Order: sequence, then structure tokens, then C-alpha cells
Amino acid sequence: MECSEVLCAAPTAVRPILVLGIGNLLLRDEGVGVHVAQALNGTHACLPPEVDVVDGATAGFGLVEILAGRRKVIVIDAVRAPAEAGSIVRLTIDDLVAADTAPLSLHEAGLLEALAAARRLGIAPQEIVILGVRPDIVDYGLELSPLVAALVPRIVELVLEELGVAAAVEVP
Repeated sequence: MECSEVLCAAPTAVRPILVLGIGNLLLRDEGVGVHVAQALNGTHACLPPEVDVVDGATAGFGLVEILAGRRKVIVIDAVRAPAEAGSIVRLTIDDLVAADTAPLSLHEAGLLEALAAARRLGIAPQEIVILGVRPDIVDYGLELSPLVAALVPRIVELVLEELGVAAAVEVP
């Protein structure tokens, strides 16, 4: 079976692992998660059949259904981390809910609310990892800044490492 057949096949059941790209494509680097999800769907490497890659855009509470019943979720999003533009940080959900820190994810409220709702419904993921990117430009526009665009192949590699998949892929 071709890789594209695996990625494009309609799922018959919820796959246990989700790679979720979050962001707004209209605000340049704020859409980095969506760009990474698109790159993962366009790679020439086969992702394991238990992995779904979803463009979560700015779904908010719509994420509850997407998150439901997953064993592991890897979220890619722009973050307000105390780091230089273009930095990539690995966070857990505990990092996002720490009481003494300012919000890190630019979508933290939507993601945290969706996760809280999933917990109340008994369908929350067992493990959540956030690969956050400190944006360079958050302003109207469709393209990533050159700094963040150059990071997309590295973020794809980091996602594949989280999945335990060899990172020898071509990113469009």
C-alpha cells in the first residue's frame, strides 16, 4: 500500500494517536501548527496506521470530539514561551495549567477548555505533548515568516521522533 493511501484512507474508528496542528492560517506564524499538519500529510514517509493527522485550525470546543478516546495527542501550536522567536519548546499539559505562569499557547484557552470537557465526559487523552513554536510575525498574511517556515522540517522530525518513526522524510 502506498503511503498516500494510508494517509488518505477514511478511518473506520478513532485511531489511538493524534497529531493535531492548531492555528489560524490568516495570521502568519500563528498558523504554524496547521502548516506542520499539512507537511506531515504531504510527507513521503508512511506514518503508522494508528496515527491520525488533523488540522484543528481554531476549533475550540470542536476539539473535544477530535481528542475523544485518544491514547496520545501531539499538539503543534504557536506559543508565548519566554524564548526567542523561532524557538521550539516541548511542553506537557501540566506546563500549560501551571498556576503561576502566563498563558503559553496562543490557543491555550480553547485547548484547555476542550481537554477539561473531555475529562468531564471521560474521553480525555491519556498523554498530551505540545510542540510549541515561538512566532516571529503574528500579523495578517497567509505565509509563515522565513524564520518559522525554515523550522517546519525540524518540527516534522520532532513529531516523528515522538511517534517513534524514522525521520528520513522529504517535507514539501
